[in-house]
Amino acid sequence: MAEQQDEWKSAIDTTRPSIARAYDVVLHGKDNFEVDRAFVAEIVKVVPEIYDVATYNRHMLGRGVRFLVDQGVTQFVDLGSGLPTVENTHQVAQRANPESRVVYVDNDPMVLAHGRALLAENERTAVVTSDLRDPAAILADEAVARLIDLGRPVGVMLVGILHHLHDDEDPRGIVEAYMAAVPSGSYLFITHFCDSSQDSRDAEKKFLALLGTGRFRTVAEITAFFDGFELVEPGVVPLPLWRPEAAVPDELTVGQRLMFGGIARKP
Repeated sequence: MAEQQDEWKSAIDTTRPSIARAYDVVLHGKDNFEVDRAFVAEIVKVVPEIYDVATYNRHMLGRGVRFLVDQGVTQFVDLGSGLPTVENTHQVAQRANPESRVVYVDNDPMVLAHGRALLAENERTAVVTSDLRDPAAILADEAVARLIDLGRPVGVMLVGILHHLHDDEDPRGIVEAYMAAVPSGSYLFITHFCDSSQDSRDAEKKFLALLGTGRFRTVAEITAFFDGFELVEPGVVPLPLWRPEAAVPDELTVGQRLMFGGIARKP
């Protein structure tokens, strides 16, 4: 165990903010460093609600996963999952159906270390350290082969991660590669930063300057990821408006419009 801890610690770059660790900051987690907190502090200057945005995304994850379980989906591949926190995909899914199987995928070594500890006694869940930009490698991974039956519907989750892929990395092609590997009746679940206001455009500049990623796409660009699939109601909308479980204000704030999301079925 000590050797494993030394291995992942040596792989961590504490000179630059990490996507997974920055998300941990805004979820009030403890698995982050000063460089990550400094990055979030800069984002707060242009989007004071950024901590709330993370909460909206987390709540959307829960509602989306419960919806998919209601559709009979019991297998999930959570791509770019981030560090373990409360109400993870496997917790939501397995509460709704104990037979649910989940594979988390992230390229941050801290995710593997903390995920293994969290899931040590959960035989229906696994963590894979890999880059989601390599669908072939991920789909061939032993943990995916063990837990995910590609002959049955799969929930392919890209929650809060596609905006960290630049246009020249072919994010749409990556989405299509995953969806080509799963059968009819599978679902695609995406949440994404949206170019919805001047504040969002200012935030994009901060993300790109300090993190190197963070592409705030238009509603049309986000919706295009679902081309060829059947969008479920209410379509691609601000996160608080996707099948809300509580009252939503008539007028949304900048933060409530900062991320859009949707779910679609593969016909």
